[in-house]
Amino acid sequence: MLVASSQFASLLESDGESIFDPDRWRALGELSATSQGRGSAWFVRSGDDEWVLRHYSRGGLVGKFRRDSYLWTGESRVRAFAELRLTSALQELGLPVPVPIAAAYRRGGLSYRCDLITRRIKGAVALSARLAAAPLSADRWREIGAVIARFHGAGADHADLNAHNILLGEAGGVSLIDFDRGRLRAPGAWRRNNMARLQRSLLKIQQSLPADRYDSLCWRFIMNGYQS
Repeated sequence: MLVASSQFASLLESDGESIFDPDRWRALGELSATSQGRGSAWFVRSGDDEWVLRHYSRGGLVGKFRRDSYLWTGESRVRAFAELRLTSALQELGLPVPVPIAAAYRRGGLSYRCDLITRRIKGAVALSARLAAAPLSADRWREIGAVIARFHGAGADHADLNAHNILLGEAGGVSLIDFDRGRLRAPGAWRRNNMARLQRSLLKIQQSLPADRYDSLCWRFIMNGYQS
């Protein structure tokens, strides 16, 4: 089963499920790997456009036994479809997210596998990668906090807010990606949980970074931007 956001509906009519096949893009010489996210992901060039093709995979202990299959509980709860709907809603709210293009699932008995295509945010790199290359300014840290506050103000609960899912543009700008299991909800403790998850992520990657890349002052700058 395939679904596309409204502006890309013609894609499925012309190419169908083949757009989710990495081998198709590899044969065309238009595929390159990316470490984004927990599952398998690739950058794909489609004409003048660049996409991210992501195959959903599990992490943790469950992922060792059922790496990319999920229990079937109805089409409305397919993870790729849910993420496409949420990302579309966030885009309509004017929030900086990747443009959603299409999603698909393949059902087998009581389980299914799924994929999502979004438009690549050109020139943007993950916060984790940027920190590996150079320190960030205080203003850049504040910008990250302010953008997260915009998402929280709109009720966007990011289920996996971490340093890999925050993208920084070359000339400024901050975007959030990977809204798997995310949702729109009323204000609550989930906001603190999002920020605590991000802080744990930064502390974890700090262990393999030079001392000047992240410390408690950087977190204070994030919170300054978040609370401003």
